[in-house]
Amino acid sequence: MKKRILVVDDEPALTRMVKLNLERTGNYEVRTENQGSKAVQAAREFKPDLIFLDVMMPDMSGDEVSAQLQEDEELSRIKFIFMTAIVTKDETESMGSNIGGHEFLAKPVKTDELLATIERVLGE
Repeated sequence: MKKRILVVDDEPALTRMVKLNLERTGNYEVRTENQGSKAVQAAREFKPDLIFLDVMMPDMSGDEVSAQLQEDEELSRIKFIFMTAIVTKDETESMGSNIGGHEFLAKPVKTDELLATIERVLGE
Protein backbone atom coordinates (compact mmCIF):
# COMPACT_ATOMS: atom_id res chain seq x y z
CA MET A 1 0.00 0.00 0.00
CA LYS A 2 1.31 3.43 -0.94
CA LYS A 3 2.22 5.84 1.84
CA ARG A 4 0.49 9.21 1.70
CA ILE A 5 2.61 12.36 1.75
CA LEU A 6 1.38 15.94 1.92
CA VAL A 7 3.91 18.47 0.57
CA VAL A 8 3.41 22.01 1.86
CA ASP A 9 5.47 24.92 0.55
CA ASP A 10 4.61 28.40 -0.69
CA GLU A 11 6.65 27.80 -3.86
CA PRO A 12 4.42 25.95 -6.38
CA ALA A 13 7.41 24.93 -8.53
CA LEU A 14 8.99 23.17 -5.55
CA THR A 15 5.82 21.29 -4.57
CA ARG A 16 5.30 20.16 -8.19
CA MET A 17 8.90 18.92 -8.44
CA VAL A 18 8.74 17.04 -5.12
CA LYS A 19 5.37 15.49 -6.04
CA LEU A 20 6.68 14.35 -9.43
CA ASN A 21 9.84 12.84 -7.95
CA LEU A 22 8.00 11.04 -5.15
CA GLU A 23 5.29 9.65 -7.44
CA ARG A 24 7.94 8.37 -9.87
CA THR A 25 9.06 5.89 -7.23
CA GLY A 26 5.62 4.24 -7.26
CA ASN A 27 5.69 4.11 -3.44
CA TYR A 28 3.82 7.29 -2.56
CA GLU A 29 0.50 9.01 -3.10
CA VAL A 30 1.23 12.74 -2.96
CA ARG A 31 -0.91 15.82 -2.45
CA THR A 32 0.44 19.37 -2.49
CA GLU A 33 -0.63 22.59 -0.83
CA ASN A 34 0.90 26.04 -1.30
CA GLN A 35 -0.60 27.82 1.70
CA GLY A 36 0.14 26.91 5.28
CA SER A 37 -3.35 28.02 6.27
CA LYS A 38 -4.85 25.39 3.94
CA ALA A 39 -2.49 22.61 5.05
CA VAL A 40 -4.48 21.70 8.17
CA GLN A 41 -7.68 21.15 6.17
CA ALA A 42 -5.74 19.27 3.48
CA ALA A 43 -4.33 16.96 6.19
CA ARG A 44 -7.82 16.31 7.55
CA GLU A 45 -9.08 15.35 4.10
CA PHE A 46 -6.01 13.44 2.82
CA LYS A 47 -4.91 11.80 6.09
CA PRO A 48 -1.20 11.64 5.21
CA ASP A 49 1.36 9.40 6.86
CA LEU A 50 3.91 12.20 6.56
CA ILE A 51 3.96 15.94 5.87
CA PHE A 52 6.93 17.52 4.13
CA LEU A 53 6.57 21.06 5.46
CA ASP A 54 8.29 24.38 4.81
CA VAL A 55 9.20 26.26 7.98
CA MET A 56 8.76 29.79 6.61
CA MET A 57 5.55 30.60 4.74
CA PRO A 58 3.84 33.99 4.47
CA ASP A 59 0.44 33.10 5.89
CA MET A 60 1.16 30.41 8.51
CA SER A 61 4.49 28.95 9.57
CA GLY A 62 5.30 25.27 9.49
CA ASP A 63 5.50 25.35 13.30
CA GLU A 64 1.95 26.68 13.50
CA VAL A 65 0.68 24.04 11.07
CA SER A 66 2.33 21.19 12.98
CA ALA A 67 1.09 22.54 16.34
CA GLN A 68 -2.52 22.58 15.09
CA LEU A 69 -2.23 19.06 13.76
CA GLN A 70 -0.63 17.76 16.97
CA GLU A 71 -3.65 19.06 18.92
CA ASP A 72 -6.02 16.93 16.79
CA GLU A 73 -6.12 13.42 18.24
CA GLU A 74 -6.89 11.86 14.87
CA LEU A 75 -3.99 13.64 13.15
CA SER A 76 -1.40 13.65 15.94
CA ARG A 77 0.20 10.45 14.58
CA ILE A 78 1.36 12.22 11.40
CA LYS A 79 5.13 12.44 11.04
CA PHE A 80 6.87 15.58 9.79
CA ILE A 81 9.94 16.49 7.82
CA PHE A 82 10.58 20.22 7.89
CA MET A 83 12.50 22.02 5.17
CA THR A 84 14.04 25.43 5.39
CA ALA A 85 16.22 27.85 3.46
CA ILE A 86 17.24 29.52 6.74
CA VAL A 87 20.06 27.10 7.48
CA THR A 88 22.62 25.83 5.02
CA LYS A 89 23.64 22.24 4.33
CA ASP A 90 26.90 22.87 6.22
CA GLU A 91 24.99 24.09 9.27
CA THR A 92 22.72 21.03 9.24
CA GLU A 93 25.78 18.78 9.23
CA SER A 94 27.20 20.53 12.30
CA MET A 95 23.84 20.74 14.13
CA GLY A 96 22.40 17.40 13.15
CA SER A 97 19.20 17.04 11.19
CA ASN A 98 16.64 17.07 13.97
CA ILE A 99 14.80 20.01 15.52
CA GLY A 100 12.24 19.50 18.26
CA GLY A 101 12.07 15.78 17.56
CA HIS A 102 11.37 16.28 13.85
CA GLU A 103 13.70 15.76 10.91
CA PHE A 104 14.60 18.76 8.80
CA LEU A 105 16.33 19.32 5.50
CA ALA A 106 17.99 22.46 4.17
CA LYS A 107 16.82 23.81 0.81
CA PRO A 108 17.53 23.08 -1.92
CA VAL A 109 16.59 19.48 -1.20
CA LYS A 110 18.05 16.74 -3.36
CA THR A 111 15.70 13.91 -4.32
CA ASP A 112 17.95 11.13 -3.02
CA GLU A 113 18.34 12.92 0.31
CA LEU A 114 14.57 13.44 0.55
CA LEU A 115 13.81 9.79 -0.23
CA ALA A 116 16.35 8.54 2.32
CA THR A 117 14.89 10.83 4.98
CA ILE A 118 11.31 9.77 4.18
CA GLU A 119 12.28 6.09 4.43
CA ARG A 120 14.01 6.71 7.76
CA VAL A 121 11.09 8.71 9.22
CA LEU A 122 8.44 6.24 8.06
CA GLY A 123 10.56 3.26 9.10
CA GLU A 124 10.53 1.62 5.68
